[in-house]
Amino acid sequence: MATTTIGITYIIILVACFLSSSSGTYIPCFHLIYYICSALFCVFNSFHSMHADIGVESFGINYGQVANNLPEPEKVLTLLSTLRITKTRIYDTNPDILRSFANSNMDLIVTVENEILSQLDDPQAASQWVSTRILPYLPETKISGIQVGNEVFTDDDTTLIQHLVPAVINIHNALTKAGYSNIQVSTPSSLAVLDESYPPSAGTFKAEISTIMYQFLNFLSTTKTPFWINAYPYFAYKDEPNQIPLDYVLFNPNSGMVDPNTKLRYDNMLYAMVDAVYFAIAKMGFKGIEVRVSETGWPSKGDVDEAGATPQNAATYNRNLLRRQMANEGTPLNPRMRLEVYLFALFNEDLKPGPTSERNYGLFQPDESMTYNVGFSALATTSSSSSPSSSSSSSSASFSLASRATHTKVVHKGYHQSFMFWMFVYWVISALYV
Repeated sequence: MATTTIGITYIIILVACFLSSSSGTYIPCFHLIYYICSALFCVFNSFHSMHADIGVESFGINYGQVANNLPEPEKVLTLLSTLRITKTRIYDTNPDILRSFANSNMDLIVTVENEILSQLDDPQAASQWVSTRILPYLPETKISGIQVGNEVFTDDDTTLIQHLVPAVINIHNALTKAGYSNIQVSTPSSLAVLDESYPPSAGTFKAEISTIMYQFLNFLSTTKTPFWINAYPYFAYKDEPNQIPLDYVLFNPNSGMVDPNTKLRYDNMLYAMVDAVYFAIAKMGFKGIEVRVSETGWPSKGDVDEAGATPQNAATYNRNLLRRQMANEGTPLNPRMRLEVYLFALFNEDLKPGPTSERNYGLFQPDESMTYNVGFSALATTSSSSSPSSSSSSSSASFSLASRATHTKVVHKGYHQSFMFWMFVYWVISALYV
């Protein structure tokens, strides 16, 4: 596209100069500057747009911090920029991260910790939280969303759920009063909120949470805010490795499954999980609430009883997921609505409790070396091999990572802004003489 534009611009300038000279009248100097600057302005815009479109708009990544050896937030921002990732989520309101991400192109979702959720069902306390944790960083830091708690509906502390909807409403009202109603307030849920998820059309919420779920969905519907789900096909495979085809959960070519009620065909489990949530929401009487994936991923290492937790499977899952994201795919139920997904996670986190897999979801090690090569590039349109141990090739277009992502320089937008400014100055000055 950019090459074609440059060629056409060059030809137009040559023709204009030739016609003026052959007719015996020459284009005044400022007129010629005007034409050239206008052409360069168009060329630059085409070039800039071409490169801006390389990123995947519907793709983000979770930046967990349960570790004692992670790089400084400034380095993390550079890493994300190098990857052309413009969306990330953190699990708190870490002031160092919020300050470091200021004046960047990073779209940030922050989180209210479960431990303080009960305090925020008081409107005054919620307003104070917004005033101290959010407002000081706006608008320099692009905070686009606030997740109130994490998997509250299925938390071990069953009393926590009673505080969720009041806290969500109070935070939303405090943001609106401060002039930031554009910041979306929601909460991510685990797939365990569903009583049934297979087939997708059978999706229903558990009866014991239905009353509060209805209140929450009513808020989402009123504020046009998405429902976020943590969806891990890995867990389903780990629990039943002899019953669930590995290719089906890894997005590899497979025969898939057909929902007997809708006749929709699913070739991967993640999309089936998302559509099960859509059906559950519809059965509560709501339409038009978008479902987004707040977490999904695959561990590269696990204990002996954690089937499938290997670097090969992790690379295959994330690579195939990224390929689907670059194609702006939707689910079979909503094929024209691209599915927004946040991958878990950016780094391996050495202090996370639980089985070995919990500490090995990261695409990167704390020293910023890749855990495995997921192929952050314009991926080939063909799917990876059905063998979990094989790795698919990536195309030569766009960009790719070296073994250490921080070795790749990030182009800063200051140069682009300067170029645009001087083109504008030339354009205005020359136009005065037209």
